[in-house]
Amino acid sequence: MNYIKRLNPDHAWTLFLDRDGVINVRPENDYVKTVADFLFIEGVIESISRMSAIFGTIVVVTNQQGIGKGLMGTNDLEVIHKHMIQEIENGGGRIDKVYFCGDLKKSGSLFRKPAVGMGLKARRDFPNIQFKKSVMAGDTLTDMIFGKRLNMHTVLIDSHPELARQHP
Repeated sequence: MNYIKRLNPDHAWTLFLDRDGVINVRPENDYVKTVADFLFIEGVIESISRMSAIFGTIVVVTNQQGIGKGLMGTNDLEVIHKHMIQEIENGGGRIDKVYFCGDLKKSGSLFRKPAVGMGLKARRDFPNIQFKKSVMAGDTLTDMIFGKRLNMHTVLIDSHPELARQHP
């Protein structure tokens, strides 16, 4: 949070968020396949609410290879994301759009982080996005590489599963 404050962002800035390990607990050796599997990290809803007052655009960019593995479908993922967005809105925050890539890691997809496809798609949908006035917050090296490739500021999140809570 201190790093972001030093950047002095305003409504001209965009916040890119990874999902698993940043918004919700990353399941160990598994995938979030249902709403019941989706556990918000403690304090995330409040943090996103605070960030919503600062950043003009907030998007989620998430790799979801559980789709490519056949463990879940796109419709399942949409239900999870609707739940996530609704709970964040109930807490006073917002997510302007969620981008996901369901391709397998080995696919070489332009849309799978660390490739930049989801970022370019976001800028196409939100022409106000300037990557130099964007922050990528993620919990993996893949997220950091994605952000750096697009000349964003990057913030590595150290998530802890013990901070999870069930949010109705």
